[in-house]
Amino acid sequence: MRDWELSRTFDSSSGEVRWERLGNPAAPPVVLLHGTPFSSYVWRSIARALAAHHEVFVWDMPGYGASAKLDGQDVSLAAQGRVFTELLEHWGAAEPLVVAHDFGGAVALRAHLLHGARYRRLALVDPVALAPWGSPFFRLVGEHFKVFEQLPPDLHRVLVREYVSSASSPGLHPAVLDRLVEPWLGEDGQRAFYRQIAQADQRFTDEIQEHYGSISVPVLVCWGEDDTWIPVTKAHELAARIPTAELHLLPGAGHLVQEDTPAELTAALLNFLT
Repeated sequence: MRDWELSRTFDSSSGEVRWERLGNPAAPPVVLLHGTPFSSYVWRSIARALAAHHEVFVWDMPGYGASAKLDGQDVSLAAQGRVFTELLEHWGAAEPLVVAHDFGGAVALRAHLLHGARYRRLALVDPVALAPWGSPFFRLVGEHFKVFEQLPPDLHRVLVREYVSSASSPGLHPAVLDRLVEPWLGEDGQRAFYRQIAQADQRFTDEIQEHYGSISVPVLVCWGEDDTWIPVTKAHELAARIPTAELHLLPGAGHLVQEDTPAELTAALLNFLT
């Protein structure tokens, strides 16, 4: 399970970002954005598949995965949108193909609509994009994150494992679940877990939701039909709001489509991106 490491670093406005490049530098660039509470690890198989035809960029957002986790760190959607714009400039990735999951969908949309980031195509996979969002558990933690920060480590571990597990419809392999939970353990990881939930304010999607009709690049909306975190009704609503969008539903997949139906998602992305 140690076959996914990000060897490169970038000093962003929200702390050090770990990132990696795969594939041919002369090929069309693709950038993959993860969601919460995940990391670039969820893209490992798909990134390698895309690297056969593309230059692929993966990164852990500040406060996630292997990137910096700092007290007082701004890890909000607003901050991540700025960091993504900074990274695109650092990489010199002019008009890349962009694939974004969950929280990463809002990050990609904010960078495009508010910060002028230009994409060739945009694939949104079960994205956080339309109000209302956030499960009852998510809202409860956000309102009382200072209390949850003080949970005994063993109880915190159980809570995070159950929460991450619920993102999958068929269930996660135990080793994959371990890897997804690992960044949130220990004193720094536990504080970071509740920090990112506390800063997940719906106003950051409210600011852009009414502008989806102005998107002119080709958009693919992919959605797991069994998603219990963001219901599939949101897929139809989002696709209807974006004039250039096409909708692709994935039977048997929950919210974590990359783990539930990776072959089907890879095929849909390859067809759309090429």
